[in-house]
This record gives sequence, structure tokens and C-alpha cells, in this order.
Amino acid sequence: MKKEKAVVFDSAGTLLQMYRVGKKPGSGQIFDNIESTSVVAKYPNRALVVINTELQTIAETNSETRLIDFIHENNVDMDISCSSSNFKKEQIFDIIKKNDVIVGDIHDVICAVRKGCPPDLFYLAAGVIIDAGINTVLCVLSTGGWLYPNTSITIRKLQNMNIDVYIASGDSTKNLKKLAHSINVPIEGVFGIANAHDKERIIHDLKNKYNTVAMVGDGMNDIFALKAADMGILTVQQGDSRPEKLRNSANTIITDIIEVVDVINQI
Repeated sequence: MKKEKAVVFDSAGTLLQMYRVGKKPGSGQIFDNIESTSVVAKYPNRALVVINTELQTIAETNSETRLIDFIHENNVDMDISCSSSNFKKEQIFDIIKKNDVIVGDIHDVICAVRKGCPPDLFYLAAGVIIDAGINTVLCVLSTGGWLYPNTSITIRKLQNMNIDVYIASGDSTKNLKKLAHSINVPIEGVFGIANAHDKERIIHDLKNKYNTVAMVGDGMNDIFALKAADMGILTVQQGDSRPEKLRNSANTIITDIIEVVDVINQI
């Protein structure tokens, strides 16, 4: 017998307010409030890649060290958070090797994010955006996130309504576990490093268990899941512009996460 309802949340921009800073490698050109998933989705052969290592390790590394050398010396793993084409990890390492990206570039964006975020920064991450079509690291990226004021109460209200809550995100599993713990979402309901197709699959799998499954997301990497869900909820609380294609994929658009409660109540 199926359960009644479940809600799946993206994390960055949905549960968390985000601040992102990018830098063109080898230059002093800094871009703040970069919409990373839109930059990736806009053109083919692009990917947002997460550097899975402790930030302290990055901080303690000489700024002139090439990023590819840092990756090899510290056995750093790389995960694809979202992409506009199919990628293999070997491609990522090869592209980074061909480009003069240094650890100092990572230092710069992390420093910029720290300066632009509030003291209650929930997590901090670093990565790169690559373009396999031109074998280029387009930018080095750092992201900071903190809970929206109504995130915790939204989750609590849904759970009090006997609605199961899940998180499916392109963020690292480590960061998502920390997030899940802080808002009381069971760890078994967390899906990390989930790209657009993974999220769609997760929605279809949950529809076999529940009568109604809702998806709450904010970016282009949520578009398939929004369409697959019984109720696709696009949140624009982050304040960034959202493509018409993304807006059209949702059943409804909200400006504050707390509105999810009323939407689910009306289903």
C-alpha cells in the first residue's frame, strides 16, 4: 500500500540562500553572484565540478601550486554536480591538466565568498566550471550557503502533517548530511551528487511508494524532476532571474519556502 505524500527538496537556492563567486583562471577578474547552473545549462559540453577535499587542506597549500598537482598529491576526488552533456571523470582531470589553474585561484574565490556571506555561514565549497568543447576551465568557483529563515519551520510543519521529506541535490553528500542533521531530515532520505537525470529518477522511484510526490527546486538542474513530479514547485527566493523554460516546467512558483506547506495542503 502506498504512503500518501512526499516532498523532495533541492538544497542550494531552495533550502539554502547562496552566494557564489567565480574567477577566470590566471586573471584578477572576479564575478560575484554567478548563476553556476545556468552558466552550465546554457551551452553544451559544460559541467560544474565539485572539488571534494577539506578546505583547510586547500588553505594550507602554496598558492602557486597547479590545481592538477594538488589533486594528484592529495588524492582529491572530483564529482560532477551538474552538466549539459555526458562526462567521464577522466575528461575532467585531462581538461584541468591542460589549463593553468593554480590553488591561488581557489584561495581568491573562497576568500571573496567568506567576505560576502553572513557570520552564520552554513557551508563553504569550491569547484570549477569546465567546457569540454574547447578544453577549457571557464572559471574557478566557490559557494557559500546559509539557511533561509523559514527553512527549518517548513520542514517541521511538513513532518507534522505526516509528509515524508527528502533532499536530492548536486551538492556533496558530506555537506548534505550536515544540512539534513540540522533540519531533522533522515539521512536515508538524502541523495547527494544528484544531477538532473538522477533527480528525475528519484522522483519516479518515489512515485512507486507515494500517491503524491512534489519536487521543490530553483535551477535548471531541477527541470526534469519538476516535470516528473505530481506537483513541481519552483522557488525564486534566491532572487536570481529564472529562464522561461524553467518557469514553464513547474506547476507553481513561490517566493518563500514556507509557501510549500500551503501548496502541499491543497493537493
